[in-house]
Formats: sequence, C-alpha cells, structure tokens
Amino acid sequence: MARWLRVLTYPLVTTGACATFYALAKSGAPTVLAAYPPVLTAAAVVTALEVRHPYRRTWHPSARTVAADVGFMVFVQMALPAVLSITFALVAEQLASDSGWQLRQLWPHSLPSTAQVVLMVFVADLPRYWLHRAAHHQPWLWRLHAVHHRPGELYWLNVGRFHPVEKVLQALVDSLPFVILGVGHWVLAGYFVFYAVNGFFQHSNCDVSLGPLNHLVSGPELHRWHHSVELVEANHNYGNNVIVWDTLFGTRWLPAGREVGEIGVR
Repeated sequence: MARWLRVLTYPLVTTGACATFYALAKSGAPTVLAAYPPVLTAAAVVTALEVRHPYRRTWHPSARTVAADVGFMVFVQMALPAVLSITFALVAEQLASDSGWQLRQLWPHSLPSTAQVVLMVFVADLPRYWLHRAAHHQPWLWRLHAVHHRPGELYWLNVGRFHPVEKVLQALVDSLPFVILGVGHWVLAGYFVFYAVNGFFQHSNCDVSLGPLNHLVSGPELHRWHHSVELVEANHNYGNNVIVWDTLFGTRWLPAGREVGEIGVR
C-alpha cells in the first residue's frame, strides 16, 4: 500500500463514517438506522484491508476463534448493552425525579452535538483509562481482562472479546455517568459510531499508519504493543479511544524502529 494511502485510510474511513451518521441523522432516520450503516460499512472496509493489505500475514484467526468472537460481539457487545441501556435509563429517570439531583446541569447541552461527542470521547476515556490500567495490575480484574488478551493474533472482530462482567464495569464508568447527565441520544449514538470504528481499526490487522494522529488517537500501532506478551511492553497504551491520558500519566509506548513481537498471554 502506498504510504500516503496508509496514512489517510484511518482518518478517511473514520470521518466518513461519522459524516454519514450525521447525514442520516439530519435526514430524519431513526437512531439505530443512522448509526449502524456507517459502522457496518467501516467493518467491511477494515475486513477488505486485512485481506488485501495485512500488517502481519501470519495472523490468521481460526474458524473456531472467529465463531467465538462473533459470539462475544453478539452477546457481550450488543445484547448486554441493550439490557444495560434500559437499566441505565431507569436509574437516570429516578435520579432526575429527585429534586436534590441537579446533575444534568453539569453537562454543556447547549454545545453543538458534534462538540458534545468530541467532549464525551475525551471525558469518557479518563475513567476507562484507570479501569483498564487497574485491570492489568489487580489480579481479580486481570482474570476478567485476560479474556481480551488471550488471542495470539489481532484482527478487527476481537475488539469485542470481553468478559461480560468487565463489559458491565466498562459501561458503569463510560456510559452510565453520561446517561445520568442527560446527554442526548444522538450524542450517545455519535460517540458509539466513533467508538466502534476506532475500535475496529485499533484491533485490526491492517497495514495502516496514523502518523501524527498517534499523539491523539489510540490506534492500531499503539494498541499492538498493548497486546504484547512482554509485560514491560503490554502495560502501556491503556487509552480506549484517545492516547492523551497515557501521555499525561506516562504510559504511552511507541518505540521507534521496532515492531511488536508475539502477542497474547503467556
């Protein structure tokens, strides 16, 4: 793949997905029909890139691995969040009905929805950063998180491979607070689109480069090191969507002139 295309692929696909979402939203499409088409299209593009321009040709997930990852995606990343969204909505409604709770005033609802999505991406990543970091240092959390690190290869579908209990913990820190703050459903949907597409690239076996965006986004070049079997390498790059918190807290890791070796769990 030409270098310019390697650098432009991620921003073009990601911004294209987000722009498509907003175009569908403005056309009056329901939230689900506005969010899922760009996400599924991005998944198809990433799949094609993995076939045509793989980062590492030896990373070939078995049929059993793919079947397991489909199960994780359906049950842990789709069915479980659907149940949690109902629960979170009920919690938020109860808190809003209490005259002593004025939490909704803490969120800048007057900002344009795009600005709110960007703000949510950065704010939500802070508690996710600390949860993720704790999962690598607290034994009981690591037992859950090891499910995600067990595969010996990276490809886009294993972005969804998480223990359901860890998925609940993630939702408690990066979703529930924003539901309680009364963040609009279109903002939440816009966040989901970026979250999903970035996650596909982050775990992909695509030979792409983010260039300067590696100082802002938690993309594939950074995240491969996080999946290394070597703990001195893996205990870095905890950011879910952005890498700024890793930079701030000293855990960003992207050594020059080197490629990640074996990945997985020893």
